[in-house]
Amino acid sequence: MTSNKKIMILPGDGVGPEVVDETKKVLDWFAKNQGLNFHIEEDLVGGAAYDKYGVPLKDETLADAVNADAVLFGSVGGPQYDNIDFEKKPERGLLKLRKEMDLFANLRPAIVFPALSNSSTLKPDVVSGLDILILRELTGGIYFAEPRGIENLDNGEKKGFDTNLYTTSEIERIGRVAFDLAELRNKKVTSVEKSNVMMSGVLWKEVMTNLHAVERNNVELTHMYADNCAMQLVRNPKQFDVIVTDNLFGDILSDCSAMLTGSLGMLPSASLGNKDEKTGKRHALYEPVHGSAPDIAGQGVVNPMAQILSLSMLFKYSFELNKESELINQAVSNTLDQGYRTKDILSSDGKIVGTKEITKNIIRNLDELSR
Repeated sequence: MTSNKKIMILPGDGVGPEVVDETKKVLDWFAKNQGLNFHIEEDLVGGAAYDKYGVPLKDETLADAVNADAVLFGSVGGPQYDNIDFEKKPERGLLKLRKEMDLFANLRPAIVFPALSNSSTLKPDVVSGLDILILRELTGGIYFAEPRGIENLDNGEKKGFDTNLYTTSEIERIGRVAFDLAELRNKKVTSVEKSNVMMSGVLWKEVMTNLHAVERNNVELTHMYADNCAMQLVRNPKQFDVIVTDNLFGDILSDCSAMLTGSLGMLPSASLGNKDEKTGKRHALYEPVHGSAPDIAGQGVVNPMAQILSLSMLFKYSFELNKESELINQAVSNTLDQGYRTKDILSSDGKIVGTKEITKNIIRNLDELSR
């Protein structure tokens, strides 16, 4: 099997380069053992790009990412960049990628692998077998809408303000993705907003209700306030299948759901754009949820599984390599079943290993599964 597909790799900052290096080993395994070759390009983003170029994302890097078939992204940020200009902060590079590539649909699965049911801070019977998907609108809402800023008031105080804004079309397109995904799962969508206090939430609920009635009434739709959803995620998370929500609430709820699984180090994500009707191409970026984790960067202890599982999502959603995607998932699961653990998911009977060692065991399981 060969491929002329292009993958753009942007390792970024902190633990990003470490986990990306391990994921490249998995890519190498598929090239050597299954003849699955990709055209790989690599560049700087975030703090690494700022250090070298003075900006968190060069225009040339953005152009290469736009032209790629998929982007594999590490992480950005670190305390050394806290005091630089806002528009040059590492995170602005990632936000620019999301905006310019129109990556409006952020998929964040929260899956509890059988071997990790005791790793969550919740009781095993609450999280055992958990498999939910949070779909976050990623290019609109309070993170991008205008006006926003900080202004001086006549009385000597300052005011800081942001705008939460959504249009009908923005809500409809994320809603359609939610219903599409639910049709492949358990046909249940929970739409989350704050229509009791926010006008943007009123519109969100109205549009989702109308979309469901006109286009997707074969899928069950329920509505829930964001604060109640946060509570229900830790009370009874298995009631959910697909949760769809806006940019702000999606950011918060997906991190909440991450801890149901025991560690942020286990959670991948995919950020998708619309599929081009002529070419069939869809812009897409894949990254772990855990961020740059500067406190453990360079120590060889970071869990690379979220980044490796992000590659699994890349195979599935960008290249329709479902068999290869499931092979990665099963290799990760088998590695956990065998008791291998990085520090963040260590159990009383687990074997603690470092970043490189956990990848070696995943690759060993890939070998065994492919025989």
